[in-house]
Amino acid sequence: MSEIVNATLLAEVFITLFVIVDPPGTIPLFLALTRGQAKAERRRAAWQAVTVSFAVIVLFALFGRQLLQYLHISLPALQGAGGLLLLLVALELLTGRDGEPRETRDVNVALVPLGTPLLAGPGAIVATMVFVERIDDAPTLVAVAAGIVGVHAVLWLTMRYSVAILALIRNSGVTLVTRISGLLLSAIAVQLIADSVRAFVEGKG
Repeated sequence: MSEIVNATLLAEVFITLFVIVDPPGTIPLFLALTRGQAKAERRRAAWQAVTVSFAVIVLFALFGRQLLQYLHISLPALQGAGGLLLLLVALELLTGRDGEPRETRDVNVALVPLGTPLLAGPGAIVATMVFVERIDDAPTLVAVAAGIVGVHAVLWLTMRYSVAILALIRNSGVTLVTRISGLLLSAIAVQLIADSVRAFVEGKG
C-alpha cells in the first residue's frame, strides 16, 4: 500500500509541476529570449535555466515558508512581483527590436527571466511548498524529490532540442514566434498580477 501511495504522490507531483511549468510552452519563449545566440550558447542557456529553476524550487522547498516569513513577504506579493517582471519581458518581445537586444548581451537571460520567474515561478513555488507539507517519511520524500527532478529533466530535453526546431523555422520563423510569445507572455503576466490583486482584495495577502 505504501508503494502505491508513493507512486501516486510521485505522479501527482510530476503532473502538477508539468502542467504549471509547461515544458512545450517554453520552446517559443526560449527561442525568442536566446535569439541571436550560437547553438552552443543556446545549449548552455538551456542547462543554466534548468539549473537555476531547480535551485530556486529546492530552495523554496526547504526554506520557503521561513524565508517569506522572515522577509515579511506574502505569496500574493511574490506573485505580483513575478507578473510585473514578466510584463517587462513581454513588452521587450512585442516591441520587435531586431538583432540581439542589449539585455541579452549584458544580462544572462537563462537566469532571469527564463530560470525564474518563467520556469520557477510563483505557481511552481507554491505547488512545491504544498507538496513538501505532505512529506512525513523517507518514501514520500523520495517521491516528491523524484517528481521535481523528473520535471526538470523534461524541461532540459525540451529546450535542448529546441535548437533543432530553430533549424526548421529559420530566423523569420523565430521573429514570428517572438511576437506571439510576447503576446502570450503578456497575458500570463497580467493574469499573475490580477490573481495577486484579487488575493489582496480578499485579504489573503
